[in-house]
Amino acid sequence: MQEQDFPLPDYDQLSTGSLQHMIRSLGRDELTRVLDYEQEHNNRPQVVELMNQRLEELRRGAEPAPGEHRAEPAEAQDSAAGSPVTPSGSPQPMHPPRHGNQEQPGKPKGERSR
Repeated sequence: MQEQDFPLPDYDQLSTGSLQHMIRSLGRDELTRVLDYEQEHNNRPQVVELMNQRLEELRRGAEPAPGEHRAEPAEAQDSAAGSPVTPSGSPQPMHPPRHGNQEQPGKPKGERSR
C-alpha cells in the first residue's frame, strides 16, 4: 500500500503481533478504516477478530493508548564507544565428564593425556 494518510505505515508487511500493539493507539475512525482495508484485501480471521475486539473496547469507552503508532520500530544502533562486553568476560568452556571415565574429568579429546 502506498497511501500516505493510511493510519498504519507499511501495513501489509506488519505481523499479527505488531498489529496487536499498534492498533491500541488508533481511534475508532482510524481502526475502522484499517479493518475495512483488512477485510477487502487480506481478510485474516485472527486480525479481523483482533480489530473487532479492539473496536468493541473503544465503543465501551476505552481510550487510545498514548504513543505514536506511526513511529518506526527501534533498532539497535552502533555506539561510538563500542561494546562494553569484552572476550575476557566470557566464561570458560565447560566440558562435562563422560559417563564411566573418572580419569579424564571433562577434558575434550584433544587435551587428554595418553
